[in-house]
Amino acid sequence: MIGGRTAPEISLRLLEIFAAMMRAGTTVEAAEMLGVSQPAVSAGLKQLETQLGIVLFERASRRMMPTAEARELFAEIRPMFSMLRSFTQTARDIREGLSGRLRIISTPPIGHTLAPRALVEFLRERPGVSVAFDVRRLEHVIDAVQSGSADLGLALSMDRYTALNSEVLHETHMVALVDAAGPLAAQTQVTAEDLAAHPFVGIEGDSKLGGLVRSAFLQSGLGYLPQIEVRYVSTAAELVNHGLGNAVVDPFTAHYHARPGIAIRPFVPACMTRVVLLTRRGVPRRQLAHAFAATLKPIFAEPLRRIHA
Repeated sequence: MIGGRTAPEISLRLLEIFAAMMRAGTTVEAAEMLGVSQPAVSAGLKQLETQLGIVLFERASRRMMPTAEARELFAEIRPMFSMLRSFTQTARDIREGLSGRLRIISTPPIGHTLAPRALVEFLRERPGVSVAFDVRRLEHVIDAVQSGSADLGLALSMDRYTALNSEVLHETHMVALVDAAGPLAAQTQVTAEDLAAHPFVGIEGDSKLGGLVRSAFLQSGLGYLPQIEVRYVSTAAELVNHGLGNAVVDPFTAHYHARPGIAIRPFVPACMTRVVLLTRRGVPRRQLAHAFAATLKPIFAEPLRRIHA
């Protein structure tokens, strides 16, 4: 109460001027600290003293000396300004993608190959960021992004989704994994007919990638009759590594999973697929998601250069 009346609320700006003055000692230095004019500091201090009904500074030589009351009040508000600095720094980190939590879900071809490498680079410069990372089948990726339980999804897919934004990060083609000592390795490309003449490991025909390969066989007038059928392309690559046949997989799985003694060749008829980044439609993409996407994009070309070198 001042003079029997309720004191007006003190603005944060006036408190900033007061705190700057307590640290600087002169109105000129306080003005430089705040990026305002010296008269604005003087006017702010006068307004604060009027609102509080307390003398805060007394002039001594060329400096303004804080009164005992000013020092007592400054001790009260100092923790608040520490919190404000922390708040400002956190907001800046969030804006620049240096803080927060990012929830990523991916299908295996990307989740087991390029995504971990991207995470290494992404987190190296962001010690304040935490990540929830999961690898699931495509339908689970779509559900997670659609429901909001994941911030972004990564997948190999040619489809469009009404409830999701789909950004194409890279377009590529399926490749054949064959025994480097076998006859198919001597060819510049491997056809569906070539694979049909030898034992091969196939991806489930009702999956997206398996459907692509099955269509290529049908296009060539052949039945899709793998000797071994698996769910995941990484499983197919491992079986090829163990000499159980040839396979058609995405180039990322080929690059990361093929061991010495396995050759990688283009597969025809060409089976094009896309690496897509999925986000929920109608929800602004978080800065962290933008930053992770920017880390991912330049990585995609590298394994392809090695594959086709």
